[in-house]
Formats: sequence, C-alpha cells, structure tokens
Amino acid sequence: MLTALLKARIRFARLFGFFDTNSIFLWAGAVGVAAAFTTIAFRDSISFIQQILTGHSGSLVAMAKSLPWHMRLILPAAGGLVAGLLLSLARRYSSGAASDYMEAIGIGDGRIPVRQTLLRSASSLGTIATGGSIGREGSMVQLAALCASALGRFMRFDTQRLRLLVACGAAAGITSAYNTPLAGAFFITEIVLGSISMVSFGPVVVASVVANMTMRAFPDYRPAYEMPEFPLISGSETLLFALMGAIAGLVAPQFLGLLDFSKRQFQKLPLPLPLRLALGGLLVGAVSIWVPQVWGNGYSVVNSMLHEPQMWSAVLIVLLAKIVATALTTGSGAVGGVFTPTLFVGAALGWLFGSGVDILFPGSASAPFAYAAIGMGAFLSATAYAPLMAILMIFEMTLNYQAVLPLMLACVVSYLVARSISDRSMYEITRKRNRDEQEWLRLRGLQMRDLIRPPETVLPLTASFAELTRMFFEHPVKYIYIVDEAQRFQGVVALQDLASVLSGKDETGSRRAADFLRRGHLHVLTPGMSLGEGLQLFMQHQGERLPVVESMEDPVLLGVVYKTALLDACFQLSRPNQ
Repeated sequence: MLTALLKARIRFARLFGFFDTNSIFLWAGAVGVAAAFTTIAFRDSISFIQQILTGHSGSLVAMAKSLPWHMRLILPAAGGLVAGLLLSLARRYSSGAASDYMEAIGIGDGRIPVRQTLLRSASSLGTIATGGSIGREGSMVQLAALCASALGRFMRFDTQRLRLLVACGAAAGITSAYNTPLAGAFFITEIVLGSISMVSFGPVVVASVVANMTMRAFPDYRPAYEMPEFPLISGSETLLFALMGAIAGLVAPQFLGLLDFSKRQFQKLPLPLPLRLALGGLLVGAVSIWVPQVWGNGYSVVNSMLHEPQMWSAVLIVLLAKIVATALTTGSGAVGGVFTPTLFVGAALGWLFGSGVDILFPGSASAPFAYAAIGMGAFLSATAYAPLMAILMIFEMTLNYQAVLPLMLACVVSYLVARSISDRSMYEITRKRNRDEQEWLRLRGLQMRDLIRPPETVLPLTASFAELTRMFFEHPVKYIYIVDEAQRFQGVVALQDLASVLSGKDETGSRRAADFLRRGHLHVLTPGMSLGEGLQLFMQHQGERLPVVESMEDPVLLGVVYKTALLDACFQLSRPNQ
C-alpha cells in the first residue's frame, strides 16, 4: 500500500509539473486557498465557543458588556486555565522542528510539527474566545503555514522550496486575516525573509492574492477595519503627522518593554503554566469589570473610533486598560498575536493626538479619525521595524491616495525614532537579525588591536639559562619572546634550541637569552592589520600565536594574537553571507 501511495504521489507531482521550477506558483495558489479556509474555520470556531458559553456570538466587547461582572471575572480565568492545560500538553510533543512559522522560514527547514501546532492553536482559541486581550491572527497564520508545510512535505519538496512554500502560507494567512494582500506579502518578505527578491516575492504575492480572492467569494466578507473617506491633507498639516510619528516611535519601545517585563514577572511566579494563564485571565477579567473594551483584539473599538465621536478621557482610559490587559495576557504565556493589539494602541494614540490638535487648532485640522488611521501604521512601523509593510497595510485599508504622504512620513519617522532608542521589535526574528547585522558590522571593522592579549612568555636579552628553562617548564609554548630594555621585540628563543643544549655536555651557566636568539624567525603583527592580513600571516606559521608590535620601525611588543581568536572572528564574519 505504501509503495502504491508513493507511486501515486510521484505521478501526481509529474502531472502538475512538480519538477518544473515554475510550479511553485501553482502550489502557492493552492496554499492561498487553504489559508483562506483555515482562517474562516478558526473564526467560526471562536463564534461557536462564544455561542456555547454565552448563548450569542459576535463582538467580544459586546459579549463582555452583556455579561454580569462576576462572569467577566470568571470566564477569562477559566479560559486561561484550559488554554494552559492544552499548552502544557503541546509541550510534551515538542520536537526538533520549529514550533513557530517564523523560525521554520527564517532559520529552520520549513517543517512545522502538526500535533504541537494544533494543540497550541486550540490553546489560543481558548484564550481568545473567553476574552483574552490578544490577537487571533497569530494562530491563523500559524495554521496556514502548517497547511503549506504539510503539503510541501507530502510532495517531498527540498528544504529551500519547502521554506518558500511555508512563507507563501504565512503571507496568505495574514492576507486572510486582514484582507491586505500586498501588506501580507511584504510582511513575510520584509520581516521574516529579511529581503525582497522576485525569486521569493513572486510566489508569496500569488499566495496572498489567491487567499484574498477566496475570502472575497464568501458572502460574509468584509474588511477588518471599515475606513471612512480620508480627508485632503494640506502641506503644513503633514508636519503634524510627522510629529505624531515621532511620538509613536517614543512610545513603541516602552510598550514592547512592558510586554517583556510582564513575561519576566510571570515566569518568576512559582506556578505551573495552567495556573499562570488562569491568573493572567483573572487579572484581565478584573480590568474588564470597569473597562469591558479590553476583551478581544480591539476590532470593534477601533472601528468605533474611526466612525463615532468619542470623549478623549474615555479613549485614554480604554488605551491604558488595553495596554495593561495585553501585557497580562501575553505575559502569562498565552498563545496569540500582538499585531492587532498594536494596531489598537496606534489608533488610540493617533486619535488622542488628533483630538489635541483639534482643540489647539479648531476647524483647521483633520478630524481625529484621520490621525487614528495614520497612527495605526506609525505604531506598527515602530514596533515591527517594518515601515514599508505598515505603509502598504494602511494604504490598502484606506484605498485613498490622500493618506499616502502623511502615512509615509509618519511611518518612517516613527521607525527611525524607535530604532534610535532601542533594538526591541515585537518579533524575535527581527531582533536576532538586527543583532547579527550589528555584530557583522563590528567584525568588518575588526583589526588586530581588537584581538591583542597580554604576552605571558617574555624575557629580556639578559635572561639566564635557568630563567629560560623555568619559563618553558611553566608554559607549554615553543617560543619565548625576547625584548630589549626599551621593550622592543628582538626575536625568540626556541624550545628545541634549549633541548639540544641540555642533551649535550655544554656549559649552560653563563649562557644568556641573547646567545639563543632567533631574529626574524616569526612574522609579527601590527595593531592596524585587518583580519585578512593577519590570517594570511598565520597561514605561513604553524604555531598558535604571533607577537604584535607597535610598528615595524619601532617594534615595541604590545602582546600576542591567538589563532583561535582570529579564526573565530573570521567565522562569525562569514555567517551572514551563508
């Protein structure tokens, strides 16, 4: 039976041109359809659980407002407990494969474990459906990437093509969640892959477009955010959007720092994972007693800011409560995304800024909803370190060219400000890439002066034979460095020269280091030499170290450089090019 299945798979692959390099576009389209259906299934599962628990489904904020206060407290805690149990079970199925789609694409082999992913998604479902302040897009994208990984493994894709297919699945999942095909494609290429090339960008775009077309075929299709008509922005007002971008860039690192702080504090608690998630849910429930708008990912609240008049004090309270609730949910260890909560924070910040502008310049500036829309992109750009993706996402949401100029300016300014303050990003793969880039830049400018270590085997020209033998006895080296009274390097004394004297009957009592001196026997390094120059000299030397002198004209001995340190630096420098 297995043989027949394998033959059928090979025939199927050949039938659809699997061995043709362009067939990746066909599979990208198939993955786009699968991602759309996966997204719909996850959304329907949330509604189904809501229906069972409360008797109605829809907006989580509306559900929270309809519940008595004690149910707002209990339901998130119970959901956190169930989510924690499922997450603990998922950890038992941990394997060598990457558990996150970003790892599978960026640094893994494209393999995503099935049982662990399904259990983690079920855990996320429990948190989201019971009011956890977290985004549902994380699990949607993960499930879409899982479908792509399973398809690629079934078709026996090599590692490179499998990773690309998983990238297509992830992009299609983002598109299905937000109905933004361009932003979905750029999210994967800009953040996860780290570069935009047609080899990868073409299939990713195909998957995103097909996913969006599939979503639009369903009767209940609607954009995630219903944007109003964007106003005409004057040239002088564009500067205000730039100022708002700078504020977003200042706030974003603090927001991410709070999320990290919450995670560290929850990890210090002597509680098992299910109880930690239950505690996080209980605290979110306590916040929701006074501010029910903290439930869910914040879609309905952002849409109300875009279309309905608000009191600035109410928006401020909801913003602060939402930040706290998101920190509690993610800090407790809940599985989910922070992408949508980030858009919520950006919208609220933008709305508050726009409201302040309206108070200072009544009737001469755009309505607060315009600042809320641009604020979403600016804050996303500052937290994800992806200004291009943020610009495209908000433009696809507004579909209005009037928003492009202030949006571009705000996103770029927020990114530059955030990057100058901190290297924090909401995605670990971005942090790792930034660290690697900084290390690579540091290594590129590395010189011998950065690798110098103190010389431990140095003696003067007048050193006695006894001092020489004692030095060789205490240090397992082949050469002792000899210097004059001004510490200028004169040459070396070799162990084999002393060994030949000891084996004979020559008188050694009156012999000095100068009597055994080898001049010009070793190459010497200078502080300004590059890694390449130093490596070239080491290739001509069989030993483990070489001396470093101030200059060839004034050879004051500064220290030594070890071959292992030089090779390690060269290896680290070559890694980004692999």
